[in-house]
Amino acid sequence: MIEIHNLSFTYPDGRKALDGLNLKINAGEKVGLIGPNGAGKSTFLYQLNGVLSGKGKIIINNLEVKRNLPFIRAMVGLVFQNPDDQLFSSSVYEDVAYGPLYQGLELNQVKERVTQALSAVQMDEFIHRNSYHLSVGEKKRIAIATVLSMKPEILVLDEPTAGLDPRGRRELIKLLLELPQTMLIATHDLDLVEKISNRVLLISKGQIVVDGETINVLKNIDLLEKHGLF
Repeated sequence: MIEIHNLSFTYPDGRKALDGLNLKINAGEKVGLIGPNGAGKSTFLYQLNGVLSGKGKIIINNLEVKRNLPFIRAMVGLVFQNPDDQLFSSSVYEDVAYGPLYQGLELNQVKERVTQALSAVQMDEFIHRNSYHLSVGEKKRIAIATVLSMKPEILVLDEPTAGLDPRGRRELIKLLLELPQTMLIATHDLDLVEKISNRVLLISKGQIVVDGETINVLKNIDLLEKHGLF
């Protein structure tokens, strides 16, 4: 489903964030991305639907990202770390409807998509609420719904449990376990990785230094300590 060939990215200030990544992710995989701060995890995620664009090639479902951005952005749903970066309308309905409206769907189809997406994140009763007045956990669920309303095949999540209290964290993990999409999750939350992912990529200094089964990577304490994760 996802093929990455020699992907590199350098910020305008000269900082090299990604350095020759090569990777293949199959449909249905749930992949955890771990690594120290500044390792390149978020930069990598933002390449997958064209928010950032580096050198190299990314192919998703046989489409090259750079040449097919409208199709890619429908297939790859990106959930930002801060839900306030994703929620900007005066009501939950408008936030969740934005993507389907942008896709050109008829109003009855948009309403159906909104209902389905909110149901998937168990937020149906919030449809007429103002997103700004919700808790962080509720906002994160709505942010995921804004992506689900576009029927993506891939979910890309940046630090999804950041800022959540224990209950909100448990509820979000339960939700992610129930969703069927292929997932890439960048996080420092190793317990989240253990519960959700079947594969882990450890990224350091813009390179993938480990690519392995979750259980094997997380039990390697020396490796985790070396990269500031334990």
